[in-house]
Amino acid sequence: MSGEEVLIPDDRAFSSFKSECCSDEGWSLTYNKAGITVWIQILEEEKSLHKIKCRMVCKDVSSETMYDVLHDIDYRRKWDSNVIETFDIGKLTVNADVGYYSWKCPKPLKNRDVITLRSWLPMGKDYIIMNYSVKHPKYPPKKDMVRAVSIQTGYLIQSNGPSSCTLTYLAQVDPRGSLPKWVVNKSSQFLAPKAMKRICKACVKYAEWKQRHNPGFKPWLYPEQNPLSNIPLTELSIQHADSLENIDESSLSEGKDERAEHSDDDGPH
Repeated sequence: MSGEEVLIPDDRAFSSFKSECCSDEGWSLTYNKAGITVWIQILEEEKSLHKIKCRMVCKDVSSETMYDVLHDIDYRRKWDSNVIETFDIGKLTVNADVGYYSWKCPKPLKNRDVITLRSWLPMGKDYIIMNYSVKHPKYPPKKDMVRAVSIQTGYLIQSNGPSSCTLTYLAQVDPRGSLPKWVVNKSSQFLAPKAMKRICKACVKYAEWKQRHNPGFKPWLYPEQNPLSNIPLTELSIQHADSLENIDESSLSEGKDERAEHSDDDGPH
């Protein structure tokens, strides 16, 4: 998203995101195992700026279920073990809102958080959910977190039939800080594949969980259910990376317990 004004993505932005998800040009393959493929694009090595793209075929999950799981913030708190805190701040339109998400980083790095404008688009049985960072006056950076910047992050869900889909995750995030190379390597070799498997597992268990937790409540499908108050776009501004603290973590080495935990290369569970 370029320019100074906060904009809600239009059809052209969704189409451009889908094209990038589907194109292999300019990407380096870093992982291809057990139905999961990961590519990265290094943009500025000295700043750890890179894009990552992961693709996974989920054989027992419909595109509709995947879409529900990626939207359902209450369920995310249950299955996403990286989440520290996540909540919605307010809505902009029937298919755009603003939210907060903070997550655990590999030790000994500081944890990160983001405020993002999120928008979504169903296209028949295929779906896109994508976001980018914004500033909101009531949610400034916290002392114990590093405010990261999502330049553009999102999911493309493509139906392969009634009970199978392909999920592509594409992210360009500025983590704010000079990260050591092991972090970028670990993201593509271990963290991203593990996260994809976790999403797939969460999808398989979703129907049973949802039956017990407000089964009819799906505001991403039924906007009239959305309890969030409206936020005027004028309250938001673009979150520029260079206006945030930049910390140097490039000399940090991976924590021992982290290394031990990941030494088995996370084979299929």
